[in-house]
Amino acid sequence: MTMPRVSLRQFCCLIALAEARSFRAAAARLGISQPALSAQIKGLEEALGLALVERRAQGAELTPVGREALGRIRAVVEGARALEDFAAGARKSLSGRLTLGVSPTIGPYLLPHVVARLHRRHPNLRLGVREGAPADLERELAEGAHDAILAQMPVRDPTLACEELFRERLLLLVAADHPLAAVGAVAPEQLAGLEVLTLDPRYRLREQVESVCDAFGARLSRDYEGSSLDALRVMTGMNAGVAFAPELYCRSELRVGGDVVALPLRGRALHRRIGLAWRRSLTEVSALRLLAELAREAFADLSASR
Repeated sequence: MTMPRVSLRQFCCLIALAEARSFRAAAARLGISQPALSAQIKGLEEALGLALVERRAQGAELTPVGREALGRIRAVVEGARALEDFAAGARKSLSGRLTLGVSPTIGPYLLPHVVARLHRRHPNLRLGVREGAPADLERELAEGAHDAILAQMPVRDPTLACEELFRERLLLLVAADHPLAAVGAVAPEQLAGLEVLTLDPRYRLREQVESVCDAFGARLSRDYEGSSLDALRVMTGMNAGVAFAPELYCRSELRVGGDVVALPLRGRALHRRIGLAWRRSLTEVSALRLLAELAREAFADLSASR
């Protein structure tokens, strides 16, 4: 793409000259010297290869082609001023469109509450959402497909910055007729020997569950890797194993008297860390800071209502 050889300063000089019809008056209007104004007009004519001004002893008039060019020049200057006005408004009240990548283990249970707050407080800032597994989201964010992602930490790409938003409890899912269903809370040693179902390796949750299994003698199922939390819930309800699920999911999708019960670990709260990540090269992050604030607020409200 060839860079333009003309400038907004030259355009403003020509507009002032067209209105004042005098180099002296136009220069005074702009607060510059007459030679400086003449140099700007001459530079514009040379850049365009056109004679825009007819210089007279008693003033100046635009040539026919100069008058034709003036309309286009006014449109450019007005567009530049509109851009400045937009930027000033955006600094005061955020606007535009953010694209957010989000893990399906988080988005459906948190984002409706975030979006509602965003719409009430900053109606001119729109949020586009796309779900994906955390490993895929990180790659897409680095490639520029998203402005930010909401995912389980850690985020390993060194080109990405990440801010922790909150910690969410993980609960143990068991079938309603499982022997542990009536205990209220599960002691870590009771995990020994249990068959644990989890998500496929693209999810950070799997790594965390695998670590818990190693620590307490449970067996991570190698025969089944879920593609969603709903799939894990269904398999758990069929007594194919037990599973760990985030608390927001449990609050949203499990029902009293259903075929699956969610239990906390006794004496050892198990959490996952949720963060907002963006490219380190991004310099304007005020909208992302707002999004982070709203996500924390929504999670706190949901947690307080349990």
